[in-house]
Amino acid sequence: MKKVWPTKTLGEVLQKTEMVNPLQSPQAEFDYIDVSSVSNATFQIEATQRLKGKEAPSRARKLVRASDILFATIRPTLQRIAIVPEYLDKQVCSTGYFVLRPQPGIDHRFVFYSLFTENFMGQMESLQKGASYPAVTDGDVKAQLIPVPPLPEQQRIVAILDQAFDGIAKARANAEKNLQNARALFESHLQSVFADAWQSDELVTLADIATDITDGDHMPPPKAPSGVPFITIGNVAKDTRTIDFADTFMVSRDYFDRLKPNKKPKKGDVLYTVTGSFGIPVLVNEHREFCFQRHIGLVRPKPEVNSEWLYFLLMSPQIIKQANEGATGTAQKTVSLKLLRGFEVPHVPLALQRATAAKLKTVSAETQRLESLYQRKLAALDALKKSLLHQAFSGAL
Repeated sequence: MKKVWPTKTLGEVLQKTEMVNPLQSPQAEFDYIDVSSVSNATFQIEATQRLKGKEAPSRARKLVRASDILFATIRPTLQRIAIVPEYLDKQVCSTGYFVLRPQPGIDHRFVFYSLFTENFMGQMESLQKGASYPAVTDGDVKAQLIPVPPLPEQQRIVAILDQAFDGIAKARANAEKNLQNARALFESHLQSVFADAWQSDELVTLADIATDITDGDHMPPPKAPSGVPFITIGNVAKDTRTIDFADTFMVSRDYFDRLKPNKKPKKGDVLYTVTGSFGIPVLVNEHREFCFQRHIGLVRPKPEVNSEWLYFLLMSPQIIKQANEGATGTAQKTVSLKLLRGFEVPHVPLALQRATAAKLKTVSAETQRLESLYQRKLAALDALKKSLLHQAFSGAL
């Protein structure tokens, strides 16, 4: 039976916390908890800085006590939430946190879990302000409602959630490990296959096995209400090495028709990101009209080069090494067309290319099947956590 509990604002169930200025004790040492100290994967304080008072940054102003809850008000939806452990009692945290210290009669872990509910996080998302650094105020947090069952009921709920979330965390760790193992299996096979090719075959340049290697338009065209999709590097999915056509802007048919043939990808071409997240190959495996920006390269293989083999070649560790070593730039690393064209690659007979590609396709398909399976498990675990939290704070647990 669903229980009905009184509700209060968080501000009504919290004690006042203290501010402190470490600069007033310049030689006294303290542990400083900045916003990056809290992991939004483990929800623990994973790293602190040991500072002297005279070294304190201007944000080091909030005194914390054991069992306080820290909630980062900067980018609140990232869920940097943690409970202060005993060893950090009376240390200092950043003003980028709201410090929640429950009153007597309120279980601190009950408050901690309430911050993960969809209702609370939904409010934080709607209340955050600012483009570069979206944030909420301490007042926004204090204004949120929390059910207040009797303390024994709070403790009962916390005990259930502690046990359930511990099990979920272990299941999630196993699923993530299995996901990593699946990806590592494919990468190991890829490395092995091409290591043999690099040792036993003649080395040539990528330009030697391509009819053309180019990049996209250096001057972004004007958007059009309809026409042909224009692909940016943001449309290239790193994990799946595919193009997401769902969120592209369109260019006019007239603009597309004026492009040179080598600026119009066709089936069998391999795209290759060259700026920022460089080194992601994408096989064009269907007849579909689109064009692309300068941060993406295009490699059009010669007739004696298998497109699928070329696609796998460009994700091999040997090519990744050459890209990493040759990329230039500071803010954004770039693989120049000169570097791309000059990549050393093995000159492999077409029949062997096809056989290699077929083997790698089989391994890749199995890897993708396993990745999909483990991703679904992770999504199911996240859904279970949300369901448990909803039940706990709606009186249905």
